[in-house]
Amino acid sequence: MLLNDDFLLTTDWARRLFHEHAEGMPIVDYHCHLVPAEICEDKGYENLAQVWLYDNGFGDHYKWRLLRANGTPESVIRGDDDYAKYLAFVDALQKAPGNPIYEWSHLELRRVFGIDLQVTRANAQKIWDRANALLATPEFHAKGLIRKFNVKCICTTDDPASDLTYHKRLAAEEEQNGFRVLPTFRPDGLMGIDAPGFAGYIAKLAEVTGAAVSDWKSLKAAAEARVDYFHEVGGRLADHGANTFYFTPASDDVVDGIVRRALSGESVTPEEVGEYQTALTLALMAAYERHNWVLQIHGNCFRNDSTLGFGQCGPDCGFDSVGDQPDFVFQLKRLFDAAQQAGALPRIILYSLNDTDWLAAASLCGSFQGGCKMRMQFGNAWWFNDTLSGMEKQITMFAEQGLLGNFTGMLTDSRSFLSYPRHEYFRRVLCRVLGQWVEEGKLPDDDEFLGAIVEDVCYNNAHSYFGFFDAE
Repeated sequence: MLLNDDFLLTTDWARRLFHEHAEGMPIVDYHCHLVPAEICEDKGYENLAQVWLYDNGFGDHYKWRLLRANGTPESVIRGDDDYAKYLAFVDALQKAPGNPIYEWSHLELRRVFGIDLQVTRANAQKIWDRANALLATPEFHAKGLIRKFNVKCICTTDDPASDLTYHKRLAAEEEQNGFRVLPTFRPDGLMGIDAPGFAGYIAKLAEVTGAAVSDWKSLKAAAEARVDYFHEVGGRLADHGANTFYFTPASDDVVDGIVRRALSGESVTPEEVGEYQTALTLALMAAYERHNWVLQIHGNCFRNDSTLGFGQCGPDCGFDSVGDQPDFVFQLKRLFDAAQQAGALPRIILYSLNDTDWLAAASLCGSFQGGCKMRMQFGNAWWFNDTLSGMEKQITMFAEQGLLGNFTGMLTDSRSFLSYPRHEYFRRVLCRVLGQWVEEGKLPDDDEFLGAIVEDVCYNNAHSYFGFFDAE
């Protein structure tokens, strides 16, 4: 039966570990794309399409890709007729057996709204009416949806130039809200020296720091000042979107010349982009290490594949895919080695969207451990790998190359308030893998031992690793 109590749990031990240890654990969502203002203002939704698919420029682009694959016009996907886009998604979902969106979508209806109907045209109106009636109540606004899943901490993704006003307000409301919301330093604008708006972005950064930025020295100082500011507001994480990365060391004089030309509006070469991004990344890594932050690196992906799609919709709308930089891990190896030699290697969680990198990435992490617990960690199955097979592969590879008991587990990486059932999905897969290992004689049938590992991976490790709760 679809999504019964034991779905994905194929052994007695898997069922025992999930129901007795994983199921009730709280959540630390240490990487997501929720909008702090929407949390702070306790955003409500008029209907299921708004919270499930698309609202005011934000939504679940995993689902948009299915709509496009089913021939749904863009005018419907991002249009004003919410019921039409909902029905289009119902139709697309009927073609999606085996796609994780099929399971996630039904899981969201069950866990958020208590609706256990199969998503079909025949049930579409019933699902729509029942969900909309619940969304009209305060318990189904943004904060209520977060509380429903016992989320203890959320880390949003924030531009260095942000004043973090909403994070400050949320910090003041934390006891009332029952959960913590912290910023994550995401320096896309800082890194994009080849972007058309780079000079304007740096001018904005200079304005918020209160100091002029005209060269490499002042730019680096401004970036470091923003790390300090994020730390004051509670930030303990950085996230670098390294779609591609080439370690290209250069002297400060060379980088200074690149920065000056870019700020004056001149174009820079690909080689110069690499030199600047390498220098800035090393400088930021040193700042993160000083603050005992964790750096997440999400890399090897193609962004905005479709020029037409990007022109119509903008970024983050479902036109991205798995990258194929063949030496991605090698370039990071050189980066980590340089940072380590400089005494500036922070704790790092490393993700690659291309799973052909995974063994190289997982084994690379083992070469730079030391000095603290889990300085380097191979990140969870991310984005297009966020599937049953992807999770099983990542968990197995993490275990084979490191210490599974220290893994910080799942995150949502989502813009949707309905995405927290993905933690349940991950926990079921974790218990499925461990249960199978018990059946194969690879692990002892020891409830205390295995239960502790499950609880640590689901919540305890993230609670202790990042430093979000150190003041408690």
